[in-house]
Amino acid sequence: MEISIIFKLAAIGIIVTVVCQVLKKSDRDDIATVVSLVGLVLVLTVMVTMVGDLFETVKAIFDLY
Repeated sequence: MEISIIFKLAAIGIIVTVVCQVLKKSDRDDIATVVSLVGLVLVLTVMVTMVGDLFETVKAIFDLY
């Protein structure tokens, strides 16, 4: 796993947090919720691809299939 992926995930989290805080202060709680859900979907998408790569690596190491 590359360290740059961790930094990307952390950056997404920081940006989503800042945007949500700004939106909540301006009484836009509904949009803040949507922004947090979009951030969650982005992070989960990255994580699913990483888990897929992990399974491919394990299959290659142990010569499965």
